[in-house]
Amino acid sequence: MPLDSRLRGKDDRQSPLISTYNPPMAKSTSSSERAPTINDLIFVGFNKRIAALDRYTGEKVWEWKAKQGSGFVAILIDGDRLIVSTQGYTYCLDPLFGQEVWSNPLEGMGVGVPCLASVRGGSTNPESAAADITASQQRAAAAGAT
Repeated sequence: MPLDSRLRGKDDRQSPLISTYNPPMAKSTSSSERAPTINDLIFVGFNKRIAALDRYTGEKVWEWKAKQGSGFVAILIDGDRLIVSTQGYTYCLDPLFGQEVWSNPLEGMGVGVPCLASVRGGSTNPESAAADITASQQRAAAAGAT
């Protein structure tokens, strides 16, 4: 089944549209096309929204809007996940497609400017993040094949 450019939640038939996806052009020096990787994207957050941009062209690849929260958006690339937090609400997104994986309202913790940290997070080793995503995709493909 080809990837639809309109991604939905866990139950695709009943979930409202949560993200749009426009695959970036291949950046390969060879004539063969390749799938986009996390190394092809940069992430920008404004007013409870996240956009992934093609780092070579600046073209918007996908966008996502938080169901709750507002204002400043903290972003953390955590291996094969993109953690997003805004005014007391935290979300986990798939960084390649912008699809929401989980959310947590962190009830009782209040609101304010979030601070995110992770042992795996950071931009010092993009190869590690890319390897995590590749391994996750391979596990998903293997699970689907069985």
